[in-house]
Amino acid sequence: MWIADVVGVAGSLTILGAYLLLQTERVDSRSPGYSVANFLGAAAILFSLAHDFNLAAALIEGFWACISLLGLWRALRRRRAGRG
Repeated sequence: MWIADVVGVAGSLTILGAYLLLQTERVDSRSPGYSVANFLGAAAILFSLAHDFNLAAALIEGFWACISLLGLWRALRRRRAGRG
């Protein structure tokens, strides 16, 4: 399906873009934005996998999304602790 492919490619580019920004030190790995980008990218790839399933890819993207949510939770918790 064409839309699933476009969404999946957009997700891949989102993850790669976040990684490029990390490697060029334009974003901190502990920032909420980095985790959000990784989560959205993984979610988009999972969406595309729902239309053309691949177990190995689904597993890695599922874990990528969960780990990204953990990173986002920790970043928000740090931000809230900094205010208090």
